[in-house]
Amino acid sequence: MHQIPTDVLFAISDTGGGHRSAAVALGAALDAVSGGTISHETVDFLKVTGVPLIRSAPTLYDHLSTRWLRFYDFTFQITNGVRRVDMLSRLIYPRARRNVARALQKYQPRLVVVTHPLVHRIVRAAQRVYRLPPFRIITVVTDLVTLHAAWTYPRVDLCLLPTDEAYDLMRRRGMKPERMVRTGFPVHPKFAEYDRSQAEARRELAVSEDRFTVLITGGGVGSGNVRQLVYDLEQAYPEKQLLVVTGKNRALYEDLTSNRRHSHSHIYGFVNNMEVLMAASDIVITKAGPGTLMEALVMRRPVIVTEAVGMQERGNIDFVLNHELGTFCPSLERIVAAVDELTDQRRYADIVSHLSDAVPCDGSTQIAHIILEQLAGIEEQPPVQRPRRRLPLPRVRNLGKALRFRCIGSSAKSIRRN
Repeated sequence: MHQIPTDVLFAISDTGGGHRSAAVALGAALDAVSGGTISHETVDFLKVTGVPLIRSAPTLYDHLSTRWLRFYDFTFQITNGVRRVDMLSRLIYPRARRNVARALQKYQPRLVVVTHPLVHRIVRAAQRVYRLPPFRIITVVTDLVTLHAAWTYPRVDLCLLPTDEAYDLMRRRGMKPERMVRTGFPVHPKFAEYDRSQAEARRELAVSEDRFTVLITGGGVGSGNVRQLVYDLEQAYPEKQLLVVTGKNRALYEDLTSNRRHSHSHIYGFVNNMEVLMAASDIVITKAGPGTLMEALVMRRPVIVTEAVGMQERGNIDFVLNHELGTFCPSLERIVAAVDELTDQRRYADIVSHLSDAVPCDGSTQIAHIILEQLAGIEEQPPVQRPRRRLPLPRVRNLGKALRFRCIGSSAKSIRRN
């Protein structure tokens, strides 16, 4: 096996864009604070498992979060318990352990940074069973308020949380306070570091500099009834400027660009300059996904939240409303009315003032400094000499059962019964 010794291994899964985006943001922040001296790689560990259904999680998530949302919410509910997640891990791990261990041996990380709730258990189990060279595990939570129980795993070395609400929930679930830090959300540093004025951003985009501007985005897949929303806003506010991001939804992009558009509407597909679009806008209309939502709040833009895709996003709506960072408008009529409300200068200034206290701008940078501290702590510790198991393990059923229960943490009685 070709080995790639790595300082930091970002352990993710591409179920939605947020988990990889968090890893990309942290990689950029780590490069900035370390001067590029820390090596890092990213691996989708659910794909690595090779377990049917689990390895297809990214594709399944796309279907569940759009066509089968009720079933997605049902699976969220029935698995939302720490013991239930532990049990599911016991079922998955025996079939995934060799592939997970091979990935860890390939990269030989000093530190594993997990941005997906279904990953840290199998990584820790593989480390223990195969007695891999020691590495620490940090969990970076990428949900704001409604945290699935899978995020709760006391055997990580550190858990980094984006909000006070997430911190309090994890403490109630039994996470030790000394293993938790509230850092803010891992938004890419380019959002906080963008220093051009609104007029300069608009010139960069070649759009009008003196019109009230609304940015509309349905996330990376262009979800939501964006087409009708654009039409309604054009009819209600012909003097306002619309910046519309359709993401990877090619059909939506072609639909909006093929028909004759209002002269002040600008349609974009998948973009890599969202920080410029947000800087050029006055308000942002988006669904309740934590990534785009937090990007807008970091740039101090009031938000109109249109919908929550899945139960895990509903708490994000409460976060916006409780901290008075924008409004929640589940219907097109209410969105149109909210745009008019936010053109009021007093109302707009009031929301912007709340933004400065509610959302840290430097979440990724804070996390990057913590990563460096963890790596420094590893260097100070004397190396532990452990005999390593060769891959693959012999196919001995009783041994496999014993290792399975031992790595998950079952009692000695469970081991003896098997």
